[in-house]
Amino acid sequence: MRVGIVGCGDISRRYATSIAAAQGLELVAATDLAAGRAAALTAEFGGTPHASLDTLLGDDTVDVVVNLTAPQAHAGVSAAALEAGKHVYSEKPLALRHDEARELVELAARRGVRLGCAPTTMLGEAQQTAWKLVREGAVGTVRAVYTEANWGRIESWHPTPQALYAVGPLVDVGVYPITILTGMFGPARRVLAYGTTLEPDRVTLSDAPFRLEAPDFVVAVLELAGGVVVRLTATFYVPESKQRGLELHGDRGSLFLATWDAFDSRLELLSARGGAYAPVPLVREPYGGIEWSRGLVDLAEAIVEGRPHRASAEHAAHVVEILCGADESMRSGGPVAIGSSFEQPAPLPWAR
Repeated sequence: MRVGIVGCGDISRRYATSIAAAQGLELVAATDLAAGRAAALTAEFGGTPHASLDTLLGDDTVDVVVNLTAPQAHAGVSAAALEAGKHVYSEKPLALRHDEARELVELAARRGVRLGCAPTTMLGEAQQTAWKLVREGAVGTVRAVYTEANWGRIESWHPTPQALYAVGPLVDVGVYPITILTGMFGPARRVLAYGTTLEPDRVTLSDAPFRLEAPDFVVAVLELAGGVVVRLTATFYVPESKQRGLELHGDRGSLFLATWDAFDSRLELLSARGGAYAPVPLVREPYGGIEWSRGLVDLAEAIVEGRPHRASAEHAAHVVEILCGADESMRSGGPVAIGSSFEQPAPLPWAR
């Protein structure tokens, strides 16, 4: 699968490094609005720099476009790539509006190409082990989940944080546990959310002041179709500290995933009879951190094998509806119904 990257900003090197290390993937092209970024990326990892999105989409060597643009540009770039007959793998979120996300799903179907979307942290060893334990009844029926997405002040490390602050922490990082939990337990049916701004005035690394357009602190409650209730906190103020994981609480015990993003996260099990959390071995030797190409590899293998890819556009569009529902709930003060659905992904073969 020959890859063209659109958007050569902060995260592109992580993707390019992972693509270079993956079997069956090759970086062949890149483009970015900022002059020189694509040339720098391809000089290090290979491929041809393109002056524009149009010229990259006209490159016959590109099989799949990896969309790493700012969230506000995701829908437009993905639509153009799908219209050009390219497979697309987009960074999260798939779009900022649910209607746009659904249009992308329908466009991919009409064009006969694949559309996948991050995050794919559910494909990590720790996350797959946790899901396997849940399916096997290690904690009984899961009824409540607590999860934290505390990301701190991202301007302390991100050179251009304004675009992420514009969409807020629920869209940028809350999307990770939402995607994992809906993948495990099925679609959401209702969301209730509260948001506020704790620190409205921020300063970039280059000492440029900016003011927040969206809440930097959000608490949301999701009711999933299978009966699980999720309490999620997402913030661009509170640092990671001791909370950046998942707690799954069931009738027979609890599972604790120390961090939902790392494939090698610590996983612990607590019996309902009490005692202390005990470490759980993962189903196989884990990748250290996040393997950014894992969703891309699964998409490529799915095309060859004629099966659905796990990071599906339908799932991503459902997550967008949850995010939009939470935003509506923050404004209205009441719960918002979620109407879409999706087919849950299959566990990876080594975690069945």
